[in-house]
Amino acid sequence: MGRGLAPGEEIRLQARPHGVALVRPLTRPLALAAAATGLVVAGTLVAWPLGMVGALVLAFSALAVFRIVLRWDRTELVLTTEKLLVVYGVAQRRAAAVSLSRVPALEWEQGILGRVLGYGTIIAGDFEVPYVPARGRIPQLLD
Repeated sequence: MGRGLAPGEEIRLQARPHGVALVRPLTRPLALAAAATGLVVAGTLVAWPLGMVGALVLAFSALAVFRIVLRWDRTELVLTTEKLLVVYGVAQRRAAAVSLSRVPALEWEQGILGRVLGYGTIIAGDFEVPYVPARGRIPQLLD
């Protein structure tokens, strides 16, 4: 991401969302994969069509997990001396940005679970970026 910086603008933080951002999106496909595994096992013990259905559902679940993880991997947070930028998308890259000169304050919010697991939310006016990895120096970067 070094492209598109204004003269004198410096990157202060560049990171992808914390891994905890994957927990909620992965819950459903992983539960589906567990059920599909049960069908595959039942197919070997009871009737082979159950195993076929289970294998198809397992493949569908694997594709869903791949898509979710790829989307997470292709999301990037960049905090520069002049703006807060989130770049996301796989086939079509998109960006959402806010100029730091237009927001009254840049805030760092971190709940109990965030403190334990090492993530928080950066808030710039109405622009919130959740699951930012807390590398110990985030509050100092926001000053």
